[in-house]
Amino acid sequence: MSTDRYVSPLSERYASREMQYIFSPDKKFRTWRRLWIALAETEKELGLNITEEQIEELKSHADDINYEVAKEREKLVRHDVMSHVYAYGVQCPKAKGIIHLGATSCYVGDNTDIIVMSEALKLVRTKLVNVIAELAKFAEEQKAQPTLAFTHFQPAQPTTVGKRACLWLQEFEMDLEDLDYVLGSLKLLGSKGTTGTQASFLELFDGDQETIDRIDPMIAEKMGFQACYPVSGQTYSRKTDTRVLNVLAGIAASAHKLSNDIRLLQHLKEVEEPFEKTQIGSSAMAYKRNPMRSERIASLSRYVMIDALNPAVTSAAQWFERTLDDSANKRLSVPEGFLAIDGILDLCLNVVDGLVVYPKVIEKRLMSELPFMATENIMMDAVKAGGDRQELHERIRELSMEAGRNVKERGMDNNLLELIAEDPAFNLSLEELEKTMDPARYVGRAKEQVEAYLEKVIRPLLDENKELLGVKAEIHV
Repeated sequence: MSTDRYVSPLSERYASREMQYIFSPDKKFRTWRRLWIALAETEKELGLNITEEQIEELKSHADDINYEVAKEREKLVRHDVMSHVYAYGVQCPKAKGIIHLGATSCYVGDNTDIIVMSEALKLVRTKLVNVIAELAKFAEEQKAQPTLAFTHFQPAQPTTVGKRACLWLQEFEMDLEDLDYVLGSLKLLGSKGTTGTQASFLELFDGDQETIDRIDPMIAEKMGFQACYPVSGQTYSRKTDTRVLNVLAGIAASAHKLSNDIRLLQHLKEVEEPFEKTQIGSSAMAYKRNPMRSERIASLSRYVMIDALNPAVTSAAQWFERTLDDSANKRLSVPEGFLAIDGILDLCLNVVDGLVVYPKVIEKRLMSELPFMATENIMMDAVKAGGDRQELHERIRELSMEAGRNVKERGMDNNLLELIAEDPAFNLSLEELEKTMDPARYVGRAKEQVEAYLEKVIRPLLDENKELLGVKAEIHV
């Protein structure tokens, strides 16, 4: 690691080696050479004077890139594509004259960007599926554990820990739907020339329209894609980058929601993220167990959500068939969005896989609020015992206010049940009232909803993607 210049924390601290390689120079330049081979093969197959010997020479040097030659050439010509055309030609003297024939720089640059984003989305997809699998396992384990639910972060009706996990799970499932749609819609630029008109190919193929129509489909097939975009300027539409990064921003929003809830639950001491034996929570307070990984998820997620604005503005600002004010921005915003979401998903995997639930704490908090939530049931029991519903409603309102004041102003435990038992209007003993305090009576269909959602939606999804399961995250810090 260099200590005398800036090094991105995305590569040093957060992103996996797999994702880093996808956006590496080596991956880019190897892909350029694959594209040059695909172009030459296509042109040969369509009748241009290109020999099999030239194709084989190109293939023999597809991966042993002479970087130093390209670097020295770029100092002279100040053009990265032409520097690599030159370097490839040095290695392939017989094929030198047909490398990049009829193409522009965007042929290798833009097609490579699409290929790289496609591979990066596939890696994101694998990790997203595994996060879904871990959350599903957690939801199944905790489907019947009653817990206090909150609206406005104020106590509301009870739910279960598993049902709450399904709220997280469903958002990631929606992200997977979006990712699959965008990934399935990605197309290559193909080879369309300086302004997207394929004018150079009209010249090469003597105006043969039918032959020219075959170029893009043949290149797409050789590169593993279904099609090329039917129209373009010099570049593919930058709206494509917008769509891709919006998918990443959606995943980031889901991860942020998950991490915020875990941070709040850890404050309540109900659920806790993994904490290693030698981990230090605070330099000053040795007892602290800060939710550092969930905080990091939130921090990186905000970065990705804001980063999605970059391609949107870039897309809006492109003039006519192209301008070059996209290039520097794309070099930053697209790779860094992917590197960050990669780190986020690794953190999510790590956190969800090791979540610790504290049922006793959960039960204590729930029981402190449950008398308020049980008042409707208590009132119905009192009516059955001969009471007047309207009179009982007013009395229970007054007693609830008194119990609330006792908790807030005097620091007492919730004594609503005792107050009701002492009131003759209810005709219920404390023992009878306490029998109504089973939390499972108040969680509605939470458990059944978890079971139905996992069975009908998540398990079929995981079965379809079972070959992707089993990924474990490595957290560097």
